[in-house]
Amino acid sequence: MIRLLCLALASVLFLSSPNAAWAIQADTRVENFRLLDQTGQSHELFYHSDASAIVFMVQGNGCPIVRNAMPTFKTIRDTYADKGIQFFMLNANLQDNRGSINQEAEAFGYDMPILIDQTQIIGEALDLVRTGEVFVVDPKTWSIVYTGAIDDRLTYENQKEQASNHYLRDAIDDLLAGQSVELASTNAVGCLINFPEKTARAEHANISYSDDIAPILLDNCVSCHREGGIGPWAMTDYNMVRGFSLMIREVIRTQRMPPWHADPAHGHWSNDRSLTDTEIKTLVHWIEAGAPRGAGEDLLATSDLQYPQWATGEFLGEPDFVIDIPAMEIPASGVVDYQYHFVDNPIGKDVWVHAAEIMPGDRAVLHHTITTFGHIATEGKRKGRLQRTGGLRGYAPGISNQAFPEGTGTFLPADATIEFQMHYTPVGRATIDESKMGVWIYDQPPTHKIVSLFMANPRIQIPAHAKNHAETVSRTIPKDALLFNLMPHAHFRGKAAKFVAKYPDGTQELLLSVPNYDFNWQTDYEFKEPKFIPAGTELVQTNWWDNSAQNKANPDPSINVTWGEQSWEEMLFGAMLFRFLTEEESVEMRASIEQSKPSEIAAAR
Repeated sequence: MIRLLCLALASVLFLSSPNAAWAIQADTRVENFRLLDQTGQSHELFYHSDASAIVFMVQGNGCPIVRNAMPTFKTIRDTYADKGIQFFMLNANLQDNRGSINQEAEAFGYDMPILIDQTQIIGEALDLVRTGEVFVVDPKTWSIVYTGAIDDRLTYENQKEQASNHYLRDAIDDLLAGQSVELASTNAVGCLINFPEKTARAEHANISYSDDIAPILLDNCVSCHREGGIGPWAMTDYNMVRGFSLMIREVIRTQRMPPWHADPAHGHWSNDRSLTDTEIKTLVHWIEAGAPRGAGEDLLATSDLQYPQWATGEFLGEPDFVIDIPAMEIPASGVVDYQYHFVDNPIGKDVWVHAAEIMPGDRAVLHHTITTFGHIATEGKRKGRLQRTGGLRGYAPGISNQAFPEGTGTFLPADATIEFQMHYTPVGRATIDESKMGVWIYDQPPTHKIVSLFMANPRIQIPAHAKNHAETVSRTIPKDALLFNLMPHAHFRGKAAKFVAKYPDGTQELLLSVPNYDFNWQTDYEFKEPKFIPAGTELVQTNWWDNSAQNKANPDPSINVTWGEQSWEEMLFGAMLFRFLTEEESVEMRASIEQSKPSEIAAAR
């Protein structure tokens, strides 16, 4: 019964005959989902609740029906350009990928987003059958009001010069007029889509919770969803997972969980938290089969996994020193200005720091911590202020390992003053934050000094009601260097971000793309292998903001937004860790790159 209920909610169409597309089911709704398009932009279905209609065409590379029908589809889009209708294409073909879809789009003029369903879980839920078919969604009810052919011009063997019946236009007109769509379903022609998992739905009930599901959850979810973890509920056993199973399915479909927002097409990351396509399909199919318990041990209940108090402790053990950050009383409401706490270095000697980690006292109210050090100026205009000479790792929700890359560190003098910049956000209850910082030090000085570089544009101007406003900032790297990580930052209106390297030879490389920026997860993206950045490279960061009412986190879409420290203001800020290469290392690195070019060219050919 649970499986039938899930499928009834998820499926909006079914195959009515061998030659038909779908027949509409009454009183069904489309569930929310998020997908990337052929250019790497992120699209969430329910974001378009302000549209008068949402129209999809099912696309597939090489399908002559799609290629032939596309001019008509574009004409319809252009005809209704002033009617607030959102047009998409949707590709769920196993054999297509983003690169080939983008090539097809450029070759045949597909100038609209093509949403790529590479796991097929959306196409399965929609019961897609053929490319070339269209469906119309009413955002007021999230119901599919029409599905089938664009018109009657095309058949498999022949095509008419002009259509006699204009099914899609008629459906749109009915919907815009506030009327029931007179013809809700028609037969359509197109290329069949292979959904191998859909034909195996009866077998999904045999997916093993013990052997298949629990290991995925243990590897990817339980570190947060545990007693004392940052997750809102603990995955303590099968019953807890089953109770939240539909919610798990939803956050997977909308890509909210696991919290990883980098576009997989660009870069390889050591702290990648994303699920594999196989893991996604296994979880979703098991849930849609009713989340059966089956036989075997409940690994969530019996696992004795131990999580260290300090996350960095998993790699380096307990910290060598713990520094108490002065406690702070946080009111239930109102605005708390940035707090600056100064602590004399308690270590008592010069040290090279390997890692530093902030342990929040109250995660709910602590927005971020930035830790720097230096000496208090005794004269001049900056008298009484910290003259910063270095920094330690900070805190924000989503930041992972706090260790500097192996062989690198930062020098902390014995007489240094440590500054803690603390940003608090009241959450409806009064509390006291008693955060701490753990410090791990090297027994011997590391080989290289780590360098923290920052970019910021305090001149940003985000217009009221803007849905996709972009601003940039850049910084030129003066010496050959190795880049270890990248971290974009924005506030509530942050939508997307990317970092591009403009190399001295005129080439460019997209280092990191975050198409679905999430303010609640301030992730620092750590390269699996350090990235060589030649001297003279310009690193360009672009942020996009959504200052419209469609952004549900937006405090006020009616105002122009500028730079500010509070979360209802905005920032364009980027952080990264480098180490500069020695002259000898630079020579070796450049020679190695030159030697690899012929093989790379040959491989490309």
